[in-house]
Amino acid sequence: MSGMRQSQVGLTKDAGWQIGVSKTVDHPAPAVWAFLTSPEGIAIWLGEGVTVLSDLGAGYETKGGVRGETRSFHNHGRLRLTWQPKDWKHETTLQLTVTPVGEGRARLGVHQERLADAAERDQQRRHWQGVVAALVEALPGGTVT
Repeated sequence: MSGMRQSQVGLTKDAGWQIGVSKTVDHPAPAVWAFLTSPEGIAIWLGEGVTVLSDLGAGYETKGGVRGETRSFHNHGRLRLTWQPKDWKHETTLQLTVTPVGEGRARLGVHQERLADAAERDQQRRHWQGVVAALVEALPGGTVT
């Protein structure tokens, strides 16, 4: 197999290093979206001190120093922002999605791209796995399948 490059997991030509984490929950998509965009939900996945700003280009900064701006907001479906902790020298792109997957169920997805390297990818995958688990646990009666 000489001449063939082995691809690295999580590295893409266009988005650089990226990760994705998702869970299916026994809640209708509108309820999951409502929680995700509520002050309680935002505090879990983004941080305290901000609200979701649906206006394109709207900036935010959490009490913990994560900052960025809204890139797109599709009510009941997708939110895309830039995301940069205070100790990082680069920003990443973060996308949260809620997709119906049958009667009364939804898939909650988190995708982050433009990560610096494989180590940062591994760190962020663990981070978002924990965040998604915390969101699911915080949903009233939430169960993971």
